[in-house]
Amino acid sequence: MKARTLETLAFVKESIALVNHERTPAVKQVYVGGYGPGIVTLGGEPARVASPSFLAAHPTLPVLYAAGELGRGWLTAFRTEPALSPFDERPSEGDSPCHVAVDPAGTVLAAANYGDGTAVIQRLDDRGAFEGDPIVLRHEGSGPNRSRQEGPHAHQAVFHEGILHVSDLGTDEIRRYRLDGTPLEPIAMHPGTGPRHFAFAGSRLYVAGELDGSVTLIEGERRTVAPASRCEGENHPSHLQVEGDFVYVANRGPNTISVLRAADLSPVAEVRSGGDWPRHFAIDGATMYVANQQSDAVTVFSLKEGVPEPSGQAYGVERPACVLIM
Repeated sequence: MKARTLETLAFVKESIALVNHERTPAVKQVYVGGYGPGIVTLGGEPARVASPSFLAAHPTLPVLYAAGELGRGWLTAFRTEPALSPFDERPSEGDSPCHVAVDPAGTVLAAANYGDGTAVIQRLDDRGAFEGDPIVLRHEGSGPNRSRQEGPHAHQAVFHEGILHVSDLGTDEIRRYRLDGTPLEPIAMHPGTGPRHFAFAGSRLYVAGELDGSVTLIEGERRTVAPASRCEGENHPSHLQVEGDFVYVANRGPNTISVLRAADLSPVAEVRSGGDWPRHFAIDGATMYVANQQSDAVTVFSLKEGVPEPSGQAYGVERPACVLIM
């Protein structure tokens, strides 16, 4: 009887331990891509891969994807558990891939090739590996800025409501495709905008213009255009993100992060980015990580009522270009 009681007690303890383990939230990791030694896990060792300038997470699997710019463009899939390790790779089907994204269902990946403007759609299997032949989306056109818009330059891929959207800095368009590659009518931007990164919030579309230093809010037929920065001098906005009532924009040149009201793009605040050439940032709750490419640092901010405040914390990372939290 005593042996059975002890056996039952051991079983109960084991069951409680398993339940507690299942309830314990996974520890988030901060991954940084760029032009240094590879993908850097803050506080860990880098995973060697050539110029992983942009990273994206699978929505349900412990897998991340990197766009590698050096030489022939590559798309690499990495397992994140138990440690970051590559397990599949495909060509990006274009020149200088600068952005990669995964659809919310986790079945399709898309990448934007800046060099020749080509975008690509790649199916994913249930492990997150590449599957089947890619769908290559080539494009033509140009813009009024002769030095930057001599041809198409795809810059970001975003899935929204079952449609792939691709910003084209070279042709002043947000290109649109069904997931089978069928092209749809693009969203035309003002000539010379140079659309770079953009984000949806419900029926609203927000677009950062790298060439004219603007942010454009598009909602139906209404368009509102505002400067991304209130500082004097040249500005090349990079990343844009919408969080709640605010739009955040990284400004290269003035080296700031702007906070605008999502409703009308009116200015809320503009703070120093903590380094030189803020290429990208990521927000996790009340914390913002800013990749300052030319000062080799990822700077950490606390969001106080939506406004970034320096936390005093920074990580040394060689030429960071993207921050991913997963």
